[in-house]
Order: sequence, then C-alpha cells, then structure tokens
Amino acid sequence: MKKMKLVMVGNGMAGVRTLEELLKVAPDLYEITVFGAEPHPNYNRILLSPVLAGEHTLDEIILHPLTWYAEHGITLHTNKKVVDVNRQRRVVIASDGTEAEYDRLLIATGSQPFILPVPGKELDGVIAYRDIADTNCMIETARTHKHAVVIGGGLLGLEAANGLMQRGMDVTVVHIGSWLMERQLDEVAGKLLQASLQDRGLKFRLGAQTQALLGGDDGRVQAVQFKDGSQVPADLVVMAAGVRPNTELAEKIGLHCNRGIVATDTLQTVTDPRVYAVGECVAHRGIAYGLVAPLFEQGKVCANHLAHHGIGRYTGSQVSTKLKVTGIDLFSAGNFVGGEGTEEIVLSDPLGGVYKKLVLKGDKLIGACLYGDTVDGSYYFNLIREGLCVADQRDTLMFGPPSIKQDHTTALDTPALAA
Repeated sequence: MKKMKLVMVGNGMAGVRTLEELLKVAPDLYEITVFGAEPHPNYNRILLSPVLAGEHTLDEIILHPLTWYAEHGITLHTNKKVVDVNRQRRVVIASDGTEAEYDRLLIATGSQPFILPVPGKELDGVIAYRDIADTNCMIETARTHKHAVVIGGGLLGLEAANGLMQRGMDVTVVHIGSWLMERQLDEVAGKLLQASLQDRGLKFRLGAQTQALLGGDDGRVQAVQFKDGSQVPADLVVMAAGVRPNTELAEKIGLHCNRGIVATDTLQTVTDPRVYAVGECVAHRGIAYGLVAPLFEQGKVCANHLAHHGIGRYTGSQVSTKLKVTGIDLFSAGNFVGGEGTEEIVLSDPLGGVYKKLVLKGDKLIGACLYGDTVDGSYYFNLIREGLCVADQRDTLMFGPPSIKQDHTTALDTPALAA
C-alpha cells in the first residue's frame, strides 16, 4: 500500500512527541517530512536555563539526534522556515524554495517571545530568550560585558537572570507586577522568592514600566530608562515578558486563529480537517497551553486521529505548576488566590523557607500554593482535579496525605488456639 504523506511544520517538543506517538501505533502509515526553522534537531527547551547557567552542555539537551530521524525514515529539513502553504495543491513551501506535498499537515510552530514595543528595541544587545541562538548570545555577552537587565519576572526571566548572574554579570530584573511570578505564586510566596534571590545577588525593580532602551554611538544598548525618568545601565537586555502563539503561517494560509490556531477536540483545525495543530500555537476551547504536560496530551490524541484510530478526544487539561526556580521548589494549582466564599489554611515559616497555602470552598480543595516544600503537591493536585471531599481531613490536610496504618499482627502475636 502506498504511504500517505505527512508534513510537519515545526520541530519542537510537542510536534516530535506527536510523531513518536504516531510511530508507536501506525509506524508504516506515513512518509514523514519535518521542517525546522532552527539548525538543530529536536531539543529540550526547558533545559536552556541550565545550559545558560553552565550546568548542561547543548549536546546534553538534544532529545532526538539526527540518527533518530534517519532510523524512522523521516526527512528532516533543518534551518528551513516554512513561508507558505498552498492548501489547494497541498504543498508546503520553505524560504529556500524547498517544497513538500502532503496528505495531512501538522502545524507545530510553538510560540514567539513578546518584544516590548519601546524605542531602542532594535539595538544590538537586545534579545529575546527562546532558543539555542539566544542562549549562545547570552553566554558570549557575559564573557565581555558586565551589566544585564532582564525584563520580566516570570519563570523564564528569573531563570535567565540566574544564569547570567552565574556567569558573572550584574543583573537587574524589571517586572511590571507587584511581586514575582504572579501567575504561579500568591503575594506572600512571591515576596519570599524575591528575598531569597536578592540574598544571592539579584537586583529587582518591581512595578517599573520600561519607557525606552538607550543606545550608544556604536549602536549597542547602554541603559534602560523607566517612566519615572530613572535609568539602570545595561550592556544586555533580555526580553522575557511572555510569549504569544506563533500563528504567522496559519494566518497567512487562511486558517482561523483567535489567540492561537483554533483546533477541535481531535486537534484538527476548524478551517481545514486535513490540517492539524499541536502545542503552544494552538487555541483549544479558548485556551493556549504553555506547559509540557497538556501539549503531550494533545500529541497523543492527535497521533491517534492521524493513525485513523478515531479514538480519543482532547477536552482540555487541568494544570499544576511544579517548578524549581534557581534551586527553590515551587508548586501551585487551581485557584490559589482565594476570594469570596473560600477559606484559607496557611502554614508560614519564613525562617525555614517554607510557606503553604490551601484554599477550600465548602468541603473541597480548590487551590494550593507551596513554596520551599512541595513534596505533597501531587496529592493536593489530585484532590483539586477529582473534586474530592476533604471534610474529614481538614485538621490534618496541611500535613499531606493521611498515613496508612497497617496491621502488623503476626502469628507470634496471636494467642495460640486451644488444642
């Protein structure tokens, strides 16, 4: 039987996981071609921060070496950005003119960093933090320059700031919010994290709005200026103020997009059932996910549908965030902010570096925020996800799952039966 042709645009973690799942269930169904805009095979973006900090090498974060593609008969085009798709002829066209026909098209273009629209954003030394090229640029700059400013106090920004500090730079984190990582932490945990990072040498400007990036005669950035008129020196500015789904290609070829490529529960685009989409570029039921677990769940459903199994629907994900930021464990899930009609159980030990907050509504746990001690995170997440009643555990809920009392009675403990 002649194989169908599957072309994938994007060579990142979500897309390649989809191919892995497809090869498990239908290894001989498709002739697969992959286009990647970067000159590398699939690598683990999550580990870019340890590479920046000098804890890993680039070779160590490669997930699928070139040999993997060859072993599975996959044609890989690296360093080739797809610039157009003719959906009538079903042909993908890359920037260098390379073309590939498809029966099914999988778009996995990921996300793009948000670049603040401020004067000076085009200066040398102003970069995003998204890929290997950005990481290499930061490593090289740290060898020859001293002052770095990271714009964005979320996970990515803090990891970038820590890595640059490890490489000897003087680093200031600029964040428009009132506390760090406000999407993952409440105010108390955010302030604890800030204090810990300040002790390690990072500087912070919270609630600060960047007005302009100032450059020198050589065209390189020299300082960051804020709306209050103050400045901080900067030889390097890293934009880590969030990401947006990369829908550039999808919009160009007429696919419906609304804060992402709009896809159904089978990960087919609503515009063209021959075209699928997975990963950070997707808007599913109005939500674009940025964590790995939901993207891998999407990949499994998409692969089953591509394999003609027709089973499985992706109905969305309830997500928890379990992170290690510069060696500090953090966990959050559900509604950890609280609000009207909720109760909070709080354990705070600032000296011990531990803070726990559980949010209940009625007899159900609806949110949790843990700082420093996250060992019970998965237990709390299960309670939140399943909507289980915790009425009989309220007094001990803060201390994790109830201990299992086992009956250790043995034959030696049992009175002998009368003969």
